[in-house]
Amino acid sequence: MLAFLQSELIPSIPLAEWTESVVDWITDNFDGVFDVLDSVIDGVVGSLEYVLLSPPALLMVVILGVVAFLLAGWRVALFTVLGLVFVISLGLWEAAMQTLALVLAATAVALVIGIPIGIIAAKSNAVEAVIRPILDIAQTMPAFVYLVPIVVLLGIGAGPALIATVVFAMPPAVRLTLLGIQQVPKDTVEAAHAFGATPWQTLFKVELPLSLKTIMAGVNQVIMLSLSMVVIAGLAGAGGLGEPVVAGLSQLDVGVSFVGGVGIVVIAIMLDRITRSLASQERKGAPNIFSRGKGSGRSTTEGKA
Repeated sequence: MLAFLQSELIPSIPLAEWTESVVDWITDNFDGVFDVLDSVIDGVVGSLEYVLLSPPALLMVVILGVVAFLLAGWRVALFTVLGLVFVISLGLWEAAMQTLALVLAATAVALVIGIPIGIIAAKSNAVEAVIRPILDIAQTMPAFVYLVPIVVLLGIGAGPALIATVVFAMPPAVRLTLLGIQQVPKDTVEAAHAFGATPWQTLFKVELPLSLKTIMAGVNQVIMLSLSMVVIAGLAGAGGLGEPVVAGLSQLDVGVSFVGGVGIVVIAIMLDRITRSLASQERKGAPNIFSRGKGSGRSTTEGKA
């Protein structure tokens, strides 16, 4: 009786059929657009791979070590050099550079899209109310779920891997940009307005500098989440360090999977330490936003005297 009432009172929702219909409609009407998009993504990621793989491996290790030294100091530079030499010894250099290219491209796209959305959401309660549930869905939905339609639309390769990575990794950029701007003291913003600052000047000279530490934490999270999608990228045929993990999983070869995982850990620690160091440097070097105004005020007073 209860089963009969349940079947009568609660209708069955054909969500799977609706989703398939939407994907089929998009495929039929925008196939050319997705071909162009796939070609552009392949070109961007391929160019980054070419830049990273063209020099000899040891020369690129030195270059990346110098970059790490300039951005994060000698300790991170030393770890970068030793870690990348270890990656070479494991025979993972090409895969590691493919992964690094994909992560850099995905991070750049996620930040270009996510930070402006976070700024807009911080300025508009209506946008914030709309964007929060979307971010919740994007962060909690398993990556495999939206990887399937992306593969259907773009095929196998760097395209679906990059889009899936961007969708999965972008929410922290939006959330932490939103949080950082909202945490800027209101009296500081009001003081900027009192000095005659326009909304754009207030944003770029007050709010963004004071929220930079929080935004950099978002950058760090975007990079880490992008790296967590490496295995998904391997399933989508993008290569990189996810490929040996997927191969080990399919063959039940623990050694191959472990080697791929170690390579991912080395790249993750290297990027994490660099971004953390950048965040701390920005915090220490944050200027006094009203120092110029104070200085000019003193000079004006002295001139009057």
